Amino acid sequence: MKGIERIMALGQRIWYDNISRDLMADGGLRALVAQGVRGVTTNPTIFEKAIGEGTHYDGDIRALKAQGMAPEAMVRELMMGDVRRAADILRPVFDASLGVDGYVSIEVAPSEAQDVQATVAEAQALWTALARPNIMVKIPATEAGYQAMREVLARGINVNATLIFSLQSYERVAAAYSAALEERLARGLSIDRMASVASVFISRVDTVVDALLQERLNTAPAAEAKRLRGLLGRAGIANAQRIYQRYKDLFRGKDFARLRARGARPQWPLWASTSSKNPAYPATWYIDRLIAPDTINTVPPQTFQAILTHRPKALLEAEIAQAPAVLDGLRREGIDLPQILDTLLEEGIASFQKSYQALAARLAQK
Repeated sequence: MKGIERIMALGQRIWYDNISRDLMADGGLRALVAQGVRGVTTNPTIFEKAIGEGTHYDGDIRALKAQGMAPEAMVRELMMGDVRRAADILRPVFDASLGVDGYVSIEVAPSEAQDVQATVAEAQALWTALARPNIMVKIPATEAGYQAMREVLARGINVNATLIFSLQSYERVAAAYSAALEERLARGLSIDRMASVASVFISRVDTVVDALLQERLNTAPAAEAKRLRGLLGRAGIANAQRIYQRYKDLFRGKDFARLRARGARPQWPLWASTSSKNPAYPATWYIDRLIAPDTINTVPPQTFQAILTHRPKALLEAEIAQAPAVLDGLRREGIDLPQILDTLLEEGIASFQKSYQALAARLAQK
């Protein structure tokens, strides 16, 4: 049994955090699906790399230019083309799983992240244009995003709630999902095929926290240094552990029981940003520690290759009792994790917007 099959046996799905025209043209995505990949996630940065480099998209770019399309509109059109192809490749997985697996995500423009109606309108436009049941529209977990998610889900559009960092943000995403299901029931609409995931970002948290811990390690005495080293690479995992515990409280308990009885599916946590950005950590650092039932891990290409021969262990629940000690340790060091998580959300939106702008500029050059 391969590593990815063992992970699935432990209750977790593996999605692939990458997309490109050549990946689909040469049969690469079909091969990944055959190996066990059950979904695909994308973001503006991934598309910037895929479209901006090489020549695979040049024919489409020339055709769109001939139609008089501006670079900004080309970006969206090229993204949709890739997502549509990927969704078709994953459609057999979607059909065989009765809609549990086989999804491909596409993000609304980050520039609309603080505008409820603009986000809703774009999500509807993407859903209509793509015309595939196994699409998820990614909406950032901003103040406007929570309301937009509820409205979009209530329309029957699948949502990947993205850029979740804090427990409070996760709770508001989960509340938006349940409220949308309730609204659909009140309107006499079905809820048994609605799908949504909550994308919680992991390694970005450790990149920031570890840097702060390292500053303290540089001047710490030996006894203190040992304790500080024990916190390295743990903040993102501890944050995910408490979010997973909240997931179980919300979706396995009595509050969701009525919706579940009407066929509703829980909104699974999806662990995003799970590559080991610190070279001191093994490639599978965010694999074993995040394996638990009813979860998804979306992994980039390098991490995917590492798990193929990995012998996984489901450590999330086994180590969940360690989370309070890690979070208390960070507080004692004066590390303001809530503030860090809020900043990471702002930086994530800004980063994706920068990728959109950079890609439009590169297309203009082409």
